[in-house]
Amino acid sequence: MTAGAVVVGAALLVSACSSGGKDEGDALPPVKQQPKSADPFWVNPDSKAARAVAGLEEDGKDQEAKTVRRIAEQPSGEWITPENATDQARGYTEAAQKADRDALLVLYNIPHRDCGNYSKGGAADGNAYRAWIDQVAAGIGDRPATVILEPDAVQHMVDNCTPEQFHEERYDLLKGAIGKLKSLKHTTVYLDAGNAGWGKPDQIFEPLKWSGVDQADGFSVNVSNFYSTEESVKYGKELSGKVGGKPFVVDTSRNGNGPYTGGSPDERWCNPPGRALGETPTTKTGDPLVKAYLWVKRPGESDGTCKGGPRAGEWWSEYALKLAASS
Repeated sequence: MTAGAVVVGAALLVSACSSGGKDEGDALPPVKQQPKSADPFWVNPDSKAARAVAGLEEDGKDQEAKTVRRIAEQPSGEWITPENATDQARGYTEAAQKADRDALLVLYNIPHRDCGNYSKGGAADGNAYRAWIDQVAAGIGDRPATVILEPDAVQHMVDNCTPEQFHEERYDLLKGAIGKLKSLKHTTVYLDAGNAGWGKPDQIFEPLKWSGVDQADGFSVNVSNFYSTEESVKYGKELSGKVGGKPFVVDTSRNGNGPYTGGSPDERWCNPPGRALGETPTTKTGDPLVKAYLWVKRPGESDGTCKGGPRAGEWWSEYALKLAASS
C-alpha cells in the first residue's frame, strides 16, 4: 500500500512564492504557532493551507476560510523536494528556529520510489541519493529538526513492490542516511515502518534493523494513511518490542474517521471520501513509547490522480474543506 505522499508543488519559504489569490507582497493573515509546551513543531505561515485561507478570505468566503484554518494553524511535515534541497532545509529550519520551534521535515527521494505509482520517482541512483542526503544535512546544520525518513521505503521491500535486486542498495542507503542525519547536533530521525493495515510487525522488524533503525531515534507509523490512532499505537508497540524498545510517532493527519472500506481495496488509501482530521499534533501523548502525534502528510493535499484528485501533493480545496469540516 503506497503512502500517496507529497512530492510536488512545495511552497518554499525561501522563495516566498505567491498563490491562493494574493498578489505578490500582500500580507497573509496571521497564522499562529501552537503552544510550545504541548507542540514544539513549527507552523509554516506560507503553507498551501495558509495561502488557501488567504484566498478564501479575499473572495469573501469567511466560513470556508475559518474551516481551512483548522489545517493551516497546525504544524505539518515539510516534504523536501529533489531540487535545491539545501536551500529548502535551511529555509525551513531557519524559519522554525526564529519562531523558537522545531522543523518537521520529510525525506522522500529513495531510488525506485513508490513502485511506479502516483508518487513514483526518486533519486536516479544510489550516488544521487547520497548526494541529496548530504545537501539536506548541510541545510539543516546545527538547527533543530525532526526528520521522517522515507515513507514506504522499508515496507515496499517487504511486500516486494520494490524488486529484490534493489533491496541491498536500499538497506545501505537508509543506513547511510540515518548515520549522516544523526551526525548533526540537533536532528531527530524516525525511520518509516508502514502502517497497521499493511501487515504484521513480524514481517518488517528485521528489514527495519537491516535499514539501521538501531541508529535512529525511533520509527514512524501510519504516514499518509488513515488507520486509527488506537490501531496505530497497538501496531507501533508490538513493533517496538521487536526492535529494542524503540519509541515511535504516529501520523494522525487524516485518521479521524479511520480507514475507508469502500471501493477497490488497492486504492482505499488514495483520496478516500468521508475522512476527517485526527488528533492535533502534540508531544503530550501520555505514553512514553509514543513520542508524538504528528501531521506528517499535509491535510488537503492530494494523494494522486484518483477519485477526481489532482497530482500527488497538489492542494485540493474541496477535499481539504471536507476533511476539516468533518473534524
